[in-house]
Amino acid sequence: MNFIVLDLEWNQCPTGKPDAICQLPFEIIEIGAFKLDEMLTIKDSFREIIRPQVYRTLHFKTREIISLRSIDLENGRTFPEVIRDFFDWCGSDPCFCTWGPSDLMELQRNMAYHDIPNTFPFPLMYYDIQKIFSIRYEDRRTRRSLEFAVDYLSIPKEVAFHCALSDAHYTSLVMQHMTRYEILENSSVDYFRTPENRKEEIHIQYPTYTKYVSRPFPSKIQAMKDRVVTSTSCFLCRKNIPKKIRWFSSGSRNYLCLCQCEEHGYLKGKIRLRQRGDGKYYAVKTIRFVTPDEASAVAQRKESQHNKNRT
Repeated sequence: MNFIVLDLEWNQCPTGKPDAICQLPFEIIEIGAFKLDEMLTIKDSFREIIRPQVYRTLHFKTREIISLRSIDLENGRTFPEVIRDFFDWCGSDPCFCTWGPSDLMELQRNMAYHDIPNTFPFPLMYYDIQKIFSIRYEDRRTRRSLEFAVDYLSIPKEVAFHCALSDAHYTSLVMQHMTRYEILENSSVDYFRTPENRKEEIHIQYPTYTKYVSRPFPSKIQAMKDRVVTSTSCFLCRKNIPKKIRWFSSGSRNYLCLCQCEEHGYLKGKIRLRQRGDGKYYAVKTIRFVTPDEASAVAQRKESQHNKNRT
């Protein structure tokens, strides 16, 4: 097993979102990656600049952030050529690591646009080092920039940020301040491909919470009528537990509830409804233990939402 620490740079439509191709809002123009062994020792690196075929002119925001020039892109190879070499370099059993949840999503979107078969396993599990940094060093919820983490850990800043290879290198160095166990027990699931039926639905248990990803539904209303989507259980004793506060809307696509296990205490449920490219909706449900104060905050949120709806 090797950890593949991946970072991408991409371009977007230079004339703005209205003119963008909906199947390819971001076109990858650089891939940078490092290969780490099980002891988190750096073994190899990969970097390639990609010649754009859709958005050939750099968006002004892209030019502000990255150091690549148009002449650099013109000398690059195409995405289909590069991605095949990249997967060959990754090897047979890669564990992908990224800073944030976007890179693998955009990589697969670019693959789909170029009709490249998606050979990733389903579900695609990966390691979001940005999230794990928050779990290891902060409050589990805050998401920091890569440069913040580098400064926090006193890692020397020897090269500029916003280059795919250098950002992958800094992410690798941040990982070396964690244990292999801390990384492996906090995997993330990629949502580019989601379950198509009940059998494919995803159930994951983490040390402090559970996650469930549902099959698709024609509407948000139908999703929230599904018994599996709205069920609640204690993941320590495996018992179905009653809701002290039933599911209520906390925004256009978020729902909250509060439960209480007689043996283990309060649990907070959260459902996020996401829309797929085909217009259907799927649910991402998390259930985690909360303190009595956090439980009271859910009750206050319910009351506030009730008053807002009444007004």
